[in-house]
Amino acid sequence: MYAPPPAPHAAVHPWQSGGGATASDQPPPHAAVTGGTVSYADLAAATDGFSDAKLLGQGGFGHVYRGTLGSGPAAREVAIKRLRAGSGQGEREFRAEVESIGRVHHRNLVSLLGYCIHGDQRLLVYEHVPNHTLESHLHHGGDGPTLLDWERRWRIALGAAKGLAYLHEDCHPKIIHRDIKAANILLDDNFEPKVADFGLAKIQHGDDSHVSTRVMGTFGYMAPEYTNTGKITDRSDVFSLGVVLLEIITGKRPVLSDEPDEDDETLVSWARPLLTKALEGQLTMELIDPRLEANYDAHEMQRLIACAAAAVRHTARSRPRVSQIVRYLEGELPLEALNGGVEPGQSEAHDATTTEQLRRMRRMAFLQRGADSGNTGATGFVSEATSEYGLCASSSSSDGDAAQSTSRAPGGQHPGQASYAAGNNVGRAGRHSGDLGAMSRRTRPGRAGLE
Repeated sequence: MYAPPPAPHAAVHPWQSGGGATASDQPPPHAAVTGGTVSYADLAAATDGFSDAKLLGQGGFGHVYRGTLGSGPAAREVAIKRLRAGSGQGEREFRAEVESIGRVHHRNLVSLLGYCIHGDQRLLVYEHVPNHTLESHLHHGGDGPTLLDWERRWRIALGAAKGLAYLHEDCHPKIIHRDIKAANILLDDNFEPKVADFGLAKIQHGDDSHVSTRVMGTFGYMAPEYTNTGKITDRSDVFSLGVVLLEIITGKRPVLSDEPDEDDETLVSWARPLLTKALEGQLTMELIDPRLEANYDAHEMQRLIACAAAAVRHTARSRPRVSQIVRYLEGELPLEALNGGVEPGQSEAHDATTTEQLRRMRRMAFLQRGADSGNTGATGFVSEATSEYGLCASSSSSDGDAAQSTSRAPGGQHPGQASYAAGNNVGRAGRHSGDLGAMSRRTRPGRAGLE
C-alpha cells in the first residue's frame, strides 16, 4: 500500500536519509539512502519489475511506467516515474516535484501520491491520467484520430488556466511551473485537463519580484524575457499558457517548421497580426483550426482569442495574471480589465538580438531532438523533451527588473527531461473509451466575425 505525500514541512528535504544526512544537491557518495512513502519493492511489483510492457514513455532523465498499487477494492492504477540514477538534473527534478506538487491539491493539477528513495534510485508516484495529452490529441490524433471538438477545447483551456492560477495565487509561496506546454497537460476520460510535470518548478517567495535560474524549457513556449535574462516570473508561465491557447484555437504547433534552417517563424509571430485583426473585429478563418469548420461558439472563440493575444505580449508587465484570464473566460471580468489599457498591436516586437537568439535556440532544439529521438518517443519537433539553453546561477531577487538586459548566447544543454506528460506520447496501451457522448452545453455554429 502507499501513503499520501508528507505535509509541506516534512517534504522540504525528502532526499535526506533517516540517519541525519545533510541536505545538498546530491546525496553523499555511496550513501545508503532510503526513505519515502512507498517502498521500492512495492513499486517493482506494481510494474512487474519495471517491465517494458508497462512502459508509458521515456525521456532523457528517466522512464514512466504504469502500475497498480494495492489489491482488491483498494487497488489503484498509478504512473511511476523512475528517474535516471546518477543524473544531477534528475535529482533536481525529484526535489522540485516533491517540494512543489507534493503540497498542492487541485482538480486541474496531477496528484503526486508518493515517492521513493532507494539507494541512488529516485521514483515518483502519480495518479494515472489515462487519456494521454492535449499535444497528442491536437497534433497526433492518438490511436485513431479523434477530433477535439470545441466543447472539449474550451473545457481544456479553462481547466488548464484554473490549475495554473492555483499555483500562482493560491499557493504560498507561489509556484512557477516553468514548462507549461500541450505535452504537459494530461486529459482524463472526460477531457478534464490536469497540468503535470513539475520537474522545473520554482518557488517564488512573496518579497521576490522574480527568480533567476537556468534557461530551461521547450522552444516555442518560452517567454522572451526568460530567454534573454534568465529571470522568470509568473507572467512567464502566462506567455506559455498563451501559446497553448493558440494551439487550441489554430490547431498548429508552436513552431511552424521542423527544419532548423527554414523560416524561424513561431506560432506566436505568425498569429500576432491575425490576433490584432480579430480584436479589431476582422476575424479571419485562417486563425481558426480548419478541422473545427464552423462548429464552435463564436462568443467563446472571441474570449479565447482575446486571452491568447494578451498572454503572448512581448513584455511581461503587459500580460494579465492567469486569474484574470480565468475570470474573463468565465464572463466575470471586462475586456478592458484583461487588457490593462494595452491596445491591440501595441505589444513591442522582437529586436534583432532576440531574433538571433531564438534562431540559435531553435537550432539547438532541433539538434536535441535528433540526439534524443531514439529514447524520447517524440513524434514531432515541438514535443521534444525540455532542454537547457544556457547557464545562470539560480537565485531570487526583490529588486525591480531592468527593461531588458543584453541577450546571452545559449550554452550547452542536458538531454531531454523525462516527463509524465511526455511519457503518454509513446508506448500507449490503448485509449480508454472515455465519455465521448453529450457535453454539458450545446455548441452553436461559429460566425465569421467577432462579437
